[in-house]
Amino acid sequence: MPLATQTSPSRSASPVARAILLGGLLCGALDIAAAILVYGAMGLPPLRLLQGIASGLLGPRAFEAGSASAALGLFLEFFISWGAAAVYVAASRALPFLTRRIALAGPLYGFAVYWFMQLVVLPLSRYHMRPFSWQLTLIGIAIHITCVGPPIAWAAKRAGKRN
Repeated sequence: MPLATQTSPSRSASPVARAILLGGLLCGALDIAAAILVYGAMGLPPLRLLQGIASGLLGPRAFEAGSASAALGLFLEFFISWGAAAVYVAASRALPFLTRRIALAGPLYGFAVYWFMQLVVLPLSRYHMRPFSWQLTLIGIAIHITCVGPPIAWAAKRAGKRN
């Protein structure tokens, strides 16, 4: 068999890796941009927002560490985004609906990710939980159903077309 037609394990995995990398990159960039715009309009500076993300690992001292903890927060934003993309891409291999109906599956996944973060990740982290707010909940859900799930679903679909 000619080399050009052989499929190596790394070639067969590359569309999956591309979907995870692209989906996580788009998700992270859109999510953090939306958060900076929306929460910035409410008076929260970007540095403080990013420190808030880092506080999931560092606790309250993240707010005393300046730009270093903000950089950590940005790294964590993308790390979490790539994790969310990996879960979706893996699930899409078993559930073709996730790449066939991305206009529905993407926002639903964003909604699920929002609640997973709120009910599992944040309570297990060192992040200082604030009192419940309908306004912040609805804003967070809106950001997730537009900026988190859809770009991940799109990247998963795009990768599937290359197989």
